[in-house]
Amino acid sequence: MTTTLDLEAKAHGSRVLAEWAAARPGAPARMGLVSNHTSDSTLIMSSDPKITEFFGAGRSAAGMSVTPESAMRVSAVYRAVTLISGAIASLPLHIYRRTSGITERVEDSDLWFLLNEQPTDRYMAASHWEGVGANTQLRGDSFTFIGRSRSGQIRELVPLPWSSVVVERDQAAERNGVDRLKYYLQDGLRTWGADQDDMLHFPGFGFDGLRGKSVIQHAARNAAGAAMAMDEYSGKFFAGGAHPSIVLESPNKMSEPLIKDLQTSFAEKYSGVHNAHEKPLILTEGIKANTLSIDAQDSQLLEARKFQVVDIARAFGVPPHLIGETSAATSWGSGMEEQGKAFVIFTLNPHLNRIEQELNRKFFRRAGLYVEFNRDALLESNSEGQSKLFRAALGGPGQGPGYMSVDEIRRKKNLPPKGGRCDEVYFPPEKTASQPKEESDEEPKASATAA
Repeated sequence: MTTTLDLEAKAHGSRVLAEWAAARPGAPARMGLVSNHTSDSTLIMSSDPKITEFFGAGRSAAGMSVTPESAMRVSAVYRAVTLISGAIASLPLHIYRRTSGITERVEDSDLWFLLNEQPTDRYMAASHWEGVGANTQLRGDSFTFIGRSRSGQIRELVPLPWSSVVVERDQAAERNGVDRLKYYLQDGLRTWGADQDDMLHFPGFGFDGLRGKSVIQHAARNAAGAAMAMDEYSGKFFAGGAHPSIVLESPNKMSEPLIKDLQTSFAEKYSGVHNAHEKPLILTEGIKANTLSIDAQDSQLLEARKFQVVDIARAFGVPPHLIGETSAATSWGSGMEEQGKAFVIFTLNPHLNRIEQELNRKFFRRAGLYVEFNRDALLESNSEGQSKLFRAALGGPGQGPGYMSVDEIRRKKNLPPKGGRCDEVYFPPEKTASQPKEESDEEPKASATAA
């Protein structure tokens, strides 16, 4: 189904594809499924020197190799990433039309379906937006290809792996005084190129014109590396069983081979979680077992791990209590409503604004059409906060005029309209003129004199 909105979307394809294909000797200019695909048998990814830099794994001060994949094995990083990505995916993305100062929501549009239900056959919309949120945080950028028909209509939005995209400045366009980007892609089946008008490039913070900055590599590398090191250490710490460190004391001098045999025999029988509390400890020849008073609490392992959770939360900009660190008081306000508002304002808004601006500049020529996330959707699960919002929207005696009708609120809750007065916005009735104060005071005095 083709709608007016689809026809108003940008109807031009890639301008650099022909130049890119012509510049590659022997490259077959074979068209793909949609008009802005170009296939090539040569792997452009392997020859681009920028890829080596982006694939380089950062090493933390703790000596751990920190990559997006290894960092996600840290529970605090995993929760911070899924928290932000899940919040983005849970927000409806509506399309609006602004005409003569009046804004109305566009309901019947194929583009709405791509943004909110299914961007392409292999993806649901929630998975797409979760991937956008995760890639921008872990890798600094996320890429989605805009598949257009030959007439320029948007047919699909194809999420691309971060590692499959090379971004370059368009030198041919620069010679004409235009600063643009072009993209080379390898999706596992073919190699092709795309103009910036056919690529949704969602950068993270610190976009330099080519790439954004990864939270892991620029802010949380040491925090994630330290957390990984402590996870590994704590696993080894408790892998020795209930007594991870024991000193065997002998009254007699022992030879080196005998010491090694005793260590091996003791470790086989009593070391490890699988041997904990299984066999009684029996020592002969006057040997004594002395335990060292060192545990996880004394070595401050637990405190250090709590600090790493807070440090990781600080890097991602999320409140620590939302990723599991509840030992300290939060400064994000009291109550779920205030904390939810603070999370939207200070954490989500920067991500949402970048996504909205990228969609608007790539989809629409005219300023009258735009997309916008419904940020209020995050408060729908908070019945108390939602009730306050609706009461203020309806207005009433003592509250002043309203700005929503009952039927508008019912539509938000997927309830059928009632019509009649329920479709009216409340406005206080005008007050009637009252008698002057001095006249109303005279009559009681006259009656009192007569009495």
